[in-house]
Amino acid sequence: MRQYAVLVRLHRPIGIFLLLWPTLWALWIAAEGVPDLLVLGVFVAGVALMRSAGCAINDYADRDIDRHIRRTQQRPLAQGELAPWEAVAVFVGLSLIAFGLVLLMNPLTIALSVVAVLLALSYPFMKRYHHLPQVHLGAAFGWAVPMAFSAQTGEFPPPVAWLLFVATLLWATIYDTMYAMADRDDDLKIGVKSTAVLFGEADRAILAVLQGLLLMALVSVGQQAGLGWPYYLAVSVAGILALYQQYLIYDRQPQLCLRAFLNNNWLGAVVFAGLVFDYALPRSAI
Repeated sequence: MRQYAVLVRLHRPIGIFLLLWPTLWALWIAAEGVPDLLVLGVFVAGVALMRSAGCAINDYADRDIDRHIRRTQQRPLAQGELAPWEAVAVFVGLSLIAFGLVLLMNPLTIALSVVAVLLALSYPFMKRYHHLPQVHLGAAFGWAVPMAFSAQTGEFPPPVAWLLFVATLLWATIYDTMYAMADRDDDLKIGVKSTAVLFGEADRAILAVLQGLLLMALVSVGQQAGLGWPYYLAVSVAGILALYQQYLIYDRQPQLCLRAFLNNNWLGAVVFAGLVFDYALPRSAI
């Protein structure tokens, strides 16, 4: 059981948080405040389940790669502690439980969930075929946004939902590139593709541009949703955190790149806090 827990990264819940924050952003905007409690419960549980399922299928896909990368050499499949079929079984089992929860939602949300599973299943294999697996991850994480809108409203997601989807895609590309920067030397040796490899020496500049686009997208979300000063204050703090992340990755030291990646948890939490306070205050106060 300990090896299964390691397989799905229960000891490192950062991925759960990075998927949870945009999901909560979407639910609060869709509900214009606290969402339906059943919808909230299903999506919080679904986030934990699907992130865990994603880790399992990722380790299955990377079982021959992980043993060559210093940071991943201790993973259960790389060490032979679990068999490949066990990782697939965990992915299927957790995905079925998550789908069972989605069946409590409306038909549109159920239909959208099929896309979510396909994105989660295909993402781990993309690093073999193109240099943009981080963008693919962004689409997988961002797909929770239109699903959350459809679950809360019962309608096809409005334009603000798709703008928030784009913001989430940009954000995931940013933080997963920082994550990939820590493994770049090993990836180059074994031929693994990533945005960190693609961007090369221009990585920091490109990330700065992406961070600027992310902040612009978040501002546009606030304008479309009619949000007030608490939200924009939160986005301003997110901008400061983005600058701090640029400071961390300046010398491209692997440990500091990982710290920059982890710092994105605070960025997501700050934006969510801004949304909570914005909707909690009377509209006349903002």
